[in-house]
Amino acid sequence: MLKSLSIENYALIKQLQINPDKGLNIITGETGAGKSIMLGALGLLLGQRADTKVLFDNSKKCIIEANFDISAYQLVSLFNEFDIDFDQECIIRREINANGKSRAFVNDCLTNLDFLKRLGARLMDVHSQHETLRLAQQSYQLEVIDAVAQNQKRLNTFQTLFGDYQEKYGIYTSLIKESDEMRKEADYHQFLFEELDKAQLESNEQESLETELNKLENAEEIKSKLFDGLNLADRAEISILNMLNELKGALSQISKYSENYETLNQRIESLAIELKDIVSELENEEGSVEYDPERALKVQERLDLIYKLLQKHQVSSIDDLTKIYEDLGNKVLRVSNLDDAIDEAKKEADQAFRIAEKAAMELSKKRQSIFSQFAKETTQLLSGLGMPNAQISLKHSLVDLSINGIDEIDILFSANKGVAPQPLKQAASGGEFSRLMFSIKYILADKTALPTVVFDEIDTGISGEIAIRMSEMMLQMAKNHQVITITHLPQIAAKGQAHYFVYKDQSSETTTSQIRLLNEEERLTEIAEMIGGKQVTSTTIDSAKALMKS
Repeated sequence: MLKSLSIENYALIKQLQINPDKGLNIITGETGAGKSIMLGALGLLLGQRADTKVLFDNSKKCIIEANFDISAYQLVSLFNEFDIDFDQECIIRREINANGKSRAFVNDCLTNLDFLKRLGARLMDVHSQHETLRLAQQSYQLEVIDAVAQNQKRLNTFQTLFGDYQEKYGIYTSLIKESDEMRKEADYHQFLFEELDKAQLESNEQESLETELNKLENAEEIKSKLFDGLNLADRAEISILNMLNELKGALSQISKYSENYETLNQRIESLAIELKDIVSELENEEGSVEYDPERALKVQERLDLIYKLLQKHQVSSIDDLTKIYEDLGNKVLRVSNLDDAIDEAKKEADQAFRIAEKAAMELSKKRQSIFSQFAKETTQLLSGLGMPNAQISLKHSLVDLSINGIDEIDILFSANKGVAPQPLKQAASGGEFSRLMFSIKYILADKTALPTVVFDEIDTGISGEIAIRMSEMMLQMAKNHQVITITHLPQIAAKGQAHYFVYKDQSSETTTSQIRLLNEEERLTEIAEMIGGKQVTSTTIDSAKALMKS
């Protein structure tokens, strides 16, 4: 239930606040005074997008705030879903800055428009003239039938199952697409894989082969230099090793005269031992170096293959080629296994479809079960609203499974005796549309837990006794729901349990919209003016009193 609404710096409203009654609230005023502006402000609280054009004063921000009593509406789980603090009194606030930036708060927690829309749908049902036009749309008619049939849980269950089917069908179609794409490239991938498989590449092979080829190509020079080194070290008559031996012999003869000489002699001995080891390795290296043109050719061919594969795959190392080889192997294997994956995905999608279809059939059965009741109740209400010959029927057909189920319905209507019911967009006038929509809202009010219902001139095209009957129905709705009605009809205004008057204040330089709660005397005058115009007479006063007492 809406406990208070505050609007600041919005359209023609500089500052406004109302505290609606829990029953039937009436809002009246001259055309253009700003009644529907309040609905626009409410729309922002319910998640509609903001526009800087709504600012009354562009130098200040617009603030719209409402306080709702939500103690009886089981909304804790919704608040938990969005991690918003829950309180039995819920405060919703929208702020719009001059630069167009908009922020939304619930219980002083910053939130997004998605949450506002979800929350708003549970708090208020705002009927506008646009919604009357929506009644001609088959999708909206299906929403009405589901609301009357109290199908929300069934619909949620079905839509969850349908979402599961869509997900599984999406996997199936993705695999089909992947299969088609992969099969186009399967032969090429197979060729690349076999080429790398045949190469049998090894990590660090490239560096090893490049070193070996460098030695083979320079074998003569290497062998010559090693030979020269051996001659210098050991093989020549005057070699380094011979000279070290002579030095060692000389020092050994005098080592008895000083510890320093003995130390030097030991160091020479170590040099000789190290040199002998070097000579041994030089002999091994010199003996292993042979110019082998056949081996050089094989090494060059192997390197050419490696260079070709590196260039072909645009990578820089054998490790990169190994990764590509593994990826190609997986692709080749996946192609061979893809048919099995597609078959399995199709089985899962088909099973999910059957489960969703079964839920859709149960939903359809429940929908169809209330067609007759809905038509009967609506027809009776329309009769009470001055349409005794009104006929309502529902045309139903089964369609392919979709997010809305398998049903397509069309509410057929005729206001005149002997005229077959036709689709609403062909058969109903503006006034007839309004009465039909009101009748549907009246039925829905008994089926839903919405705390606040708002009517914006739903009484368009009616008057007299019909208007009185509509006001009585509004009072009946107000026993279980807070009702806010914008009206131009005195018959409806007279039944209000709280009556607000919207007017233009032109006392300052800029015109503003204002609203005030009327007392009994002011109500009487306002209703008298609605009956007979600004010139209030005893007759219009008496008429107003009669309406208020009836």
